[in-house]
Amino acid sequence: MVATEELIDAIRARIGGVDRIGYRIVVALSDSGETITIDDGADGVGVTAGGGEDGADTVVRLSSDNLQKLIAGRLNPLIAYSTGRLKVEGSQGVALKIAALLQGDD
Repeated sequence: MVATEELIDAIRARIGGVDRIGYRIVVALSDSGETITIDDGADGVGVTAGGGEDGADTVVRLSSDNLQKLIAGRLNPLIAYSTGRLKVEGSQGVALKIAALLQGDD
């Protein structure tokens, strides 16, 4: 299991140049029960530990290992979704947009 802070740092590195996403997205880590919230802040897109699912436009559920693989480019978000490793509550379009931002290509 990957540490939540490590995942938050990786997400920040991936979306650091994005000024605004227009949504509140909660990533619920199925193996630890922790959450990561991605939303617009005063200084651009903010990524923080915690945050409830209430009021989220989209909740994305996956394990910390699968999130790490997604960020590293070793897991395609569409394959993860179709095989049940990534579950979406709310807008699937928003989930795909954030997954595309997070997906590594290196």
